[in-house]
Amino acid sequence: MIESFPAKQADPGVTRQVLSHSPELMVVSFKFEEGAAGKLHNHPHIQSTYVKSGAFTFSVAGEEFVVKEGDSFVIPSNAVHGCTCTVPGELIDTFTPRRDDFL
Repeated sequence: MIESFPAKQADPGVTRQVLSHSPELMVVSFKFEEGAAGKLHNHPHIQSTYVKSGAFTFSVAGEEFVVKEGDSFVIPSNAVHGCTCTVPGELIDTFTPRRDDFL
């Protein structure tokens, strides 16, 4: 079944849009303005992030690194993580299991 989900403000300068989901998996687009931040947080879901465009400085479990268009990485369950956008862009995140709090 194809569903349509509207984009919602997640943080200042950040919009979130659920692209697809099932109980086991969710795909979400996050669009960032330059300087916008995804605040530090954690959750029990395993997260994979693909940088569709832009550039970001990420912190995952206390380690900082820079990612740009075409990069991807995995964030383990319960790891504290967040990012700051240095070049406006979009992240495509997948979560397993689904993040019901995003529905």
